[in-house]
Amino acid sequence: MISFVRGPVAHLSLAQAVIDVNGVGMLVHATPKTLGNLRVGEEGTLTTSLIVREDSMTLYGFADAGEREVFDVLMGVSGIGPRLALAVLAVLEPESIRRGVADGDGKVFTKVPGVGPKVAGRIVLELKGRLKPTGPGGTATAPAASAPPEWKDQVVAAMTSLGWNEKDALKSIDSALAAEPGLAEGANVPAILRATLRWLGQDSARQTSRVR
Repeated sequence: MISFVRGPVAHLSLAQAVIDVNGVGMLVHATPKTLGNLRVGEEGTLTTSLIVREDSMTLYGFADAGEREVFDVLMGVSGIGPRLALAVLAVLEPESIRRGVADGDGKVFTKVPGVGPKVAGRIVLELKGRLKPTGPGGTATAPAASAPPEWKDQVVAAMTSLGWNEKDALKSIDSALAAEPGLAEGANVPAILRATLRWLGQDSARQTSRVR
């Protein structure tokens, strides 16, 4: 997955930001509060979650990994997609969401436009035990697994913007680096991207040759 994006902010609106990641404009959907911390022309960083559908790939951005965790867990509730999960985070703080689930307080979630009593009840029922408060009296979540190197996320982002899916992009990057292992140590994103595209071209030529 693309775990975060970092770069100059090229564009901002109430619901979206475009982050320039090494010359690739990454469109990220986020809450107004999260976007309020960004400034056009200045470097910004957003923790992200990539949602892949048959006809689209959409990036959602968050202030930190804790907020992203709540977003991902909310999407496990029947009838809640990424837009509604983001709407919940736009109205409620992550800790309020955790506390509402822990206390079985469905009314907390009815403050969110589009969330009625039935959906609120499902949130409480389906997330019981999965979201616990992290503040005083709560239980902190286990530390997240270490993220992939920043350069790999950036190369994957560039490749997906060119039309490859994330799985194929990761496989191609690993294959290219196996042929040129020194590139990983240098962490030079443009060089790694060129090497990966070069490897893809050579692989395509090999497959064509085998067919003949």
